[in-house]
Amino acid sequence: MKESASYRVFQVFNACVMALVVVMTLYPFLYLVAQSFSSEAAVYAGKVTFFPVEFTDKTYRIVLGKPDFFRYYGNTVLYAVVGTIISVAATAIMSYPLSKERLRLNKAVIPFVLFTMYFGGGLIPNYILVAKTLHMKDTIWAIIIPGAISAFNVILMKTFFASLPEEVEEAATVDGLGVYGIFARITLPLSKPIMATMVLFSMVAIWNNWFGPALFLQTKEKWPVALYLRQIIDSSLGTDPGANAEVSAQIAATIKSCAMVLTALPIICIYPFVQKYFVQGMMIGAVKG
Repeated sequence: MKESASYRVFQVFNACVMALVVVMTLYPFLYLVAQSFSSEAAVYAGKVTFFPVEFTDKTYRIVLGKPDFFRYYGNTVLYAVVGTIISVAATAIMSYPLSKERLRLNKAVIPFVLFTMYFGGGLIPNYILVAKTLHMKDTIWAIIIPGAISAFNVILMKTFFASLPEEVEEAATVDGLGVYGIFARITLPLSKPIMATMVLFSMVAIWNNWFGPALFLQTKEKWPVALYLRQIIDSSLGTDPGANAEVSAQIAATIKSCAMVLTALPIICIYPFVQKYFVQGMMIGAVKG
């Protein structure tokens, strides 16, 4: 079938718009990478755009050369892995019964879930709850447990579960599976898209979290890398009274870019492997089929 002139014009226009969107999306990150490899003088002079100017890796050598850097990175990996497993498991366990309209308390519980999306206890009550009541201060659980279940994620996963065919569960029931068997052997294997979406959401939230650790972790050896890099930024800007003079002099202009690249790089590397499931999970989970 021969394409019409108007369709070819649309294709060209669509390609141009998509190219523009790609450039607008990639430019901030490419600018950060270029800035992190550029000299301090070039950054101050505003010469950096897409490519490094007066290439240097001094900033990375100083940051990565610190003896404790990889320990903090290991802490972040531990928090992200454990926290993601707990978060996804808790969200799935909570969402599955809420997706069954036949359950009596279903409609009574959902408003309480939605309520937490708009109203919270506040910083001080949360601190008292975690540190004083639950005695989780300066532990890994203070970072993982408070944010393990997100109301938004619960609603998204609930909608996905509700879109699964009831006939499949009915057939499993006839074959002798109970509620837990259906959930573990039927529902979860069919929910790879939404599970991948939840994994990405949870991992990114924990990986980038620095405020919670700053609030609850007193032992510096337990810090995640995001909090550690924030301290380096404070040092380079002179806001830390214990700032290292060499760091302040050498990387004051590039430390922010270096810190953001090092923090974002692992998530960027993981995303291509879950992107297919992520898009499908968001589409199906957002609109009930």
